[in-house]
Amino acid sequence: MASAKETMSDIIARQPEDSSYDEILRELAFARMVQRGLEDSDAGRTLSDEDIKEKLESWRK
Repeated sequence: MASAKETMSDIIARQPEDSSYDEILRELAFARMVQRGLEDSDAGRTLSDEDIKEKLESWRK
């Protein structure tokens, strides 16, 4: 598994040369959110479709 620094460097290197600071930060944040989601999934920290439906219904009341 690549280090955080290596992963960030790779993401930055793949950005177009005219990318703004904000665009690069968004890409880095997106990659981190995806990684965290995958880690949660691997660890079983997920909710079923039915659980989500119940939560949404409770918020509508």
